[in-house]
Amino acid sequence: MLSPRQTEPANAGRTPKKEEEAQTMKPYTLDDLARLVDHTNLHPDATRADMEKLCDEAKRYHFKMVAINSVQSKLCSELLAGTDIDTGAAIGFPLGQTTIATKVFETKDALANGANEIDYVVNLTEVKAGNWGYVRDEMAQIVEVCREAGVPSKVIFENCLLTEDEKLGLCKVASEVLPDFVKTSTGFSTGGATVDDVKLMREHVDARVKVKAAGGIRTADAFLDMVRAGAERIGCSAGVPIIEELGRRMAAEGVDTIEL
Repeated sequence: MLSPRQTEPANAGRTPKKEEEAQTMKPYTLDDLARLVDHTNLHPDATRADMEKLCDEAKRYHFKMVAINSVQSKLCSELLAGTDIDTGAAIGFPLGQTTIATKVFETKDALANGANEIDYVVNLTEVKAGNWGYVRDEMAQIVEVCREAGVPSKVIFENCLLTEDEKLGLCKVASEVLPDFVKTSTGFSTGGATVDDVKLMREHVDARVKVKAAGGIRTADAFLDMVRAGAERIGCSAGVPIIEELGRRMAAEGVDTIEL
């Protein structure tokens, strides 16, 4: 029914204000909900026709962004020229197993080719080693490139491969570096976004950093659950059926907004 074991990072970003905000309901129009969607095609065999379809759907439904591999940045930015839909390049995707210099170069290259949002994958080897200095340096360098270009940066954790302490450690680093978003998953590993992970990230990262849920979000109910948990961007390839289903529900109930 639609209606209104590392102790240092354990308390990262927690504030009483955030707890109050988490309980505040907000009305969303159908367009507001569509603008939460990063419409995604990250398949390695994606063709030009696939990219054209992705961008056409993004324009038709007014999604916020298309999420694509960085090599598609020029094509998609050209297809979306004259719209308010962003081209989001995935960096170090999906494994995150390249050097900082390589990720920085790929970020700059994607931006030079028209990307205006960046989602990069952290180096999980260094996270597992507890090498937080490396993790912070990588994040700081990529976020700084994005800041200088005036584009949003998103840090992909790949939570399905992390312990809770490792997730908290990344939240602590993000609270210091302040990327625009922290993101749950690539969608290419052993698991995707969960409500619990979104809640954990929202609770423990600085309030100035938003949360993006991605990976395995295929239904309208899953979409709504992630927003209720605190996600302010949803990465998925099922944006079209999700928004269509939400539109049907709203029409059936005679409402213009959903309270979340």
